[in-house]
Amino acid sequence: MARTVTSAVVVREKYYWPDAQLNIWTIIMVSRRLHMTAMLFPYGVTVGALTIIFIIIELILIAQRRLLPGIMMLLSFVLLVLFITGIIGTAIQLFGGPNINNQCNTYVSNMKVTGPSINTLAWLQQNNICSCWSAAFAFWIIGSVFLIWMMIMASQVNQNQYD
Repeated sequence: MARTVTSAVVVREKYYWPDAQLNIWTIIMVSRRLHMTAMLFPYGVTVGALTIIFIIIELILIAQRRLLPGIMMLLSFVLLVLFITGIIGTAIQLFGGPNINNQCNTYVSNMKVTGPSINTLAWLQQNNICSCWSAAFAFWIIGSVFLIWMMIMASQVNQNQYD
């Protein structure tokens, strides 16, 4: 009996991502986690942890030149859904139901306290909390924009538009 030997050739395509855009996207996504209060706090921490895991996986795959555009589009979409949920949750707290924004304007922004006293320290703390609410809302939006940007960039890489 004769044996036929065949060899299988595996061709792996390498993807070349635009370095500057990818680095900017990664840095902003790593440095944008900040959240507060009750239900939003653990949700924000969880989404932040998932974002960090996503970025670590991304960096490992970039180092190996095996970052597939399809994986980036899929994971970016999943994170985008989580970020949009964060936008909605923060917006409800900030502008809806308890309306934290109006309370901050009424009891903090319109009642500035100065001078060396315990009241000044209390006002500074309250002002910081109000600013953190606004910052968290902005960070959810910025993260969403950057995830959309990543999906567009991954689509262009998939179509070989960055040769």
